[in-house]
Amino acid sequence: MPKQSFISRTAVVLVVLTVFIIAGIITVVILFNNDLSHLRTTKVLPSMRLPKNLLPHSYKVVLQPHLYTQVMEEENGTSVNQTLQFNGISVVNFHCVEKTQTIYLHSKDLLITKIPVVKNQRRKVSLKVSQTVFHNDPSDFMEIYLEEPLETGEDYSLRLEFWGQMSEASAGLYVSAYHERDEEENVDTVRYLAATHLEPTMARAVFPCFDEPDMKAVFNVTIIHRNDMVALANGPIKGSADIGDWSYTSFYPTPKMSTYLFAFTVSEFTSIRSTTHDDVKIYTFARPEVTSGGLTRYAADVAGRILKFFEGYFGVNYKQGTLKQILLPDLDVIGMENWGLITYKEEVLLYDEKVSSQLDKNVIVVLIAHEMAHQWFGNLVTMKWWNQIWLNEGFATYMSIIAVDHVEPTFKMNEIFFLNELRSAFEQDALPSSHPLNPPEAEIQSAVDINHLFDKITYSKGASVLRMLADYMGENVFHEGVKKYLSDFSFKNPEQNNLWDCLQAAVKKDSGHTDVATLMESWTNQTGFPVITINTSTGEIYQKRFLFNDSSESDVWWQIPIRVMSSRADASLIKLTSKSPVKKNELISKNGEWILANVNRTGYYRVNYDPENWKRLLTQLETDRNLIPLVNRGQLIDDAFNLARANLVNVTLALDSTRFLRKETEYIPWEAATRNLQYFVLMFQHTEAFGPLQTYLRNQVEHLYDFYSNFTDDYAVPHEQASQYGQLTAVEVACSNRLPRCLKMASKVFGEWMSSNTNWMS
Repeated sequence: MPKQSFISRTAVVLVVLTVFIIAGIITVVILFNNDLSHLRTTKVLPSMRLPKNLLPHSYKVVLQPHLYTQVMEEENGTSVNQTLQFNGISVVNFHCVEKTQTIYLHSKDLLITKIPVVKNQRRKVSLKVSQTVFHNDPSDFMEIYLEEPLETGEDYSLRLEFWGQMSEASAGLYVSAYHERDEEENVDTVRYLAATHLEPTMARAVFPCFDEPDMKAVFNVTIIHRNDMVALANGPIKGSADIGDWSYTSFYPTPKMSTYLFAFTVSEFTSIRSTTHDDVKIYTFARPEVTSGGLTRYAADVAGRILKFFEGYFGVNYKQGTLKQILLPDLDVIGMENWGLITYKEEVLLYDEKVSSQLDKNVIVVLIAHEMAHQWFGNLVTMKWWNQIWLNEGFATYMSIIAVDHVEPTFKMNEIFFLNELRSAFEQDALPSSHPLNPPEAEIQSAVDINHLFDKITYSKGASVLRMLADYMGENVFHEGVKKYLSDFSFKNPEQNNLWDCLQAAVKKDSGHTDVATLMESWTNQTGFPVITINTSTGEIYQKRFLFNDSSESDVWWQIPIRVMSSRADASLIKLTSKSPVKKNELISKNGEWILANVNRTGYYRVNYDPENWKRLLTQLETDRNLIPLVNRGQLIDDAFNLARANLVNVTLALDSTRFLRKETEYIPWEAATRNLQYFVLMFQHTEAFGPLQTYLRNQVEHLYDFYSNFTDDYAVPHEQASQYGQLTAVEVACSNRLPRCLKMASKVFGEWMSSNTNWMS
């Protein structure tokens, strides 16, 4: 081949390639400019968050679950399967606060069939949709591109028709099955119901919506269901009409609320009405056999009393005329506070006078009080974003015990409950993997991030630091600040700082000097909690983060309120406001007296002392334990064992802290000891040390067992709930460590039970 010919062909190829490259560059530039134009008319999205250029103010939602009450048998012998499908129409009315040509909202696993957009003027104007994009990622965004922009200050409506699939797990809109027994016909029928569980981000799986907590709206709901079933929703029933096999049940508008509180159920359940509230109609729904058996009477009774208490305590009435409680057979969570329609896991709320323990009432009343508290903390006043979910859950946990102490004063659960919450929080917060109560907003974006926050830190630590703050401010001042918070932010979405401002206003009104924000931000914005170490010979005190792996370094420190008492002086309040060691005169043992910090254990921290003060405290417990407050008797044991676990004190000290139990009859110290000694029992049960350990525990528990023997031998239980827990502890520790009297009692009871239950093997 001639060389000249090759050069000519090469030149032609280069020219063609150059043309393509130039054309490509021009195309990229055009597309880039188009993208820039699009970005100029559309607010740039933060990661995983909706823009705030469109704000919803109301929805009209029609939903139809295609659900049979039971699987039907056809004439040819085949069964009709549940379709698990639902369809609906959602009309959202929204306000445009910033000009945009794109509508962003949430939709998850829904098939959208129609998307008309209307400008809401006297004369409705339809807007054309140019494109719809569904994000196949954790954002669940649905983007609707319009041919013309939405104008600032105008109102619009978006009507969406859709189909979806009901879940068989209790998330989103799901189907639940239960068995109904007809003893006369000897027939066991499987019944079905539909229910919702939307917290935190599953409303978008039921209908397209602006599914973020600060995008509150009013909901007008209609449920289409088979006419042999009953529909419930957030609001009271407005009307119902039958059309063939279907019923249309409409509900009065809800208060302005977040999407995760939207709820409805379709079932054949029956109800009873509470008679303990005069103004709000409270109904408790359950399976017919549960209702007729009277198993929901206690839940119905106590619900009215709790709601009435909260209305008086908060100074804000419940915002709807009705409140429904419904007991669902297989709800994954134990309770969900949907506004006006609270759902519960059935097994937790049942109480049978014949077989239930009195302690079962404690579980029921605490759970109902928690969900009732949410009608204010979470429903009426909702955190702005999920990173501050502790403002919902911490408050509901704290306030539930305030209510229980009022409606069931004989339970005397305040101290026991808060110690349980404190223990739960400490266990998680002493690990490097813990997180702050108020993590940075940018770190909580996806549904996975949000769900991780529903843990013991949010619930138990949240309640514990509120209890510490209330003790420091004074219960009455704290109460006034909380009432202001609920009043000022009704139907709104405050942030943590708004709570501090309301509490600070109460401090100022009371002529106090507490700087609430400065005190509390170290507890909510940081991970973990401190251990304070006190040298009672010098009065020196310092703090560090408590970790089971004590070799880990941490620079964090806290503003710590500390209540201190001694064998010669009543409790006084001091503050530790630095990381460096400081000296406090109140902490000096001037005449050999013991010093006790964190009186009544209201503070969220552990305490260590110099060896001499530990010795004085433990000696006091053995000589006259009643000079040490009851809660602190449990605290000293719990702190000693956990400090030993972190290698801050010797294990011998921890074991010595249980010596006084030989004469102790109160539940709190025994609970702390048995829980912490479980590790030693498990470690030594197959070693030579297990025998001496059993002998020690047998000797220690003997007096406690005898203290309750009059009840135990007569098959009776004490009246107070703390004593009931104490009786259980006495029997458990005594029998597991082979105390002869306990073994004899257990054998007798078992023999009598065997004799009276001839069908026990069936």
